[in-house]
Amino acid sequence: MLDSSEQTTFDNDWTAYYQAVAGRPPRGTLLKALNLFELEKSPKSPLFAVDLGCGDGRDTVELLERGWQVLAIDGNEEAIAMLRDRKDIDSTLLETQVMSFENLTIPNSQDLINSSFALPFCHPDDFPNLWNKIIASLRVGGRFCGQLFGDRDTWATTYTNMTHYPKPQVEQLLQSFKVEFFEEEEHHGVTAMGEQKYWHIFHIVASKK
Repeated sequence: MLDSSEQTTFDNDWTAYYQAVAGRPPRGTLLKALNLFELEKSPKSPLFAVDLGCGDGRDTVELLERGWQVLAIDGNEEAIAMLRDRKDIDSTLLETQVMSFENLTIPNSQDLINSSFALPFCHPDDFPNLWNKIIASLRVGGRFCGQLFGDRDTWATTYTNMTHYPKPQVEQLLQSFKVEFFEEEEHHGVTAMGEQKYWHIFHIVASKK
């Protein structure tokens, strides 16, 4: 796990990250999942979603605008405060919690669990339990959408406290799902903070069998 000095640096990086990405649109994997729900024309209303690692709410806001009931969870108190302070949301549809992945509890029978670029920040020792919680909390036909990081990503060797998987292991994680969208992305690029890195990402939309 991170020691106290590493955690302080990590938290400071998150503060700067939220400032850097403010105003950006929702992630593409979330939009794909929402479009699939709309094609199904479910009579159920509202639908229930958990946004894991919600940050300042770039995905949560999209869910709320479409009438979803959302539980937004993040381990950073500042991120949740920023989300709660937004004036462009229907707060009657929103519940928030400050909670780490290691201590996560998720209500059962969720229609959607969204986690955009957040799950890799779970410690490798804790990730299997986290993933099992995600599967267990989804109803049959409910969806997961989000990203996992691959083993060729720069951060796989830079940050040993993060979770990275080779493609065969990602496919194994998805055995409980019908995969509706899967894209492997690899390229040199930069982070939102301007850091040079090699990206290795799996973009996923999948429904629970």
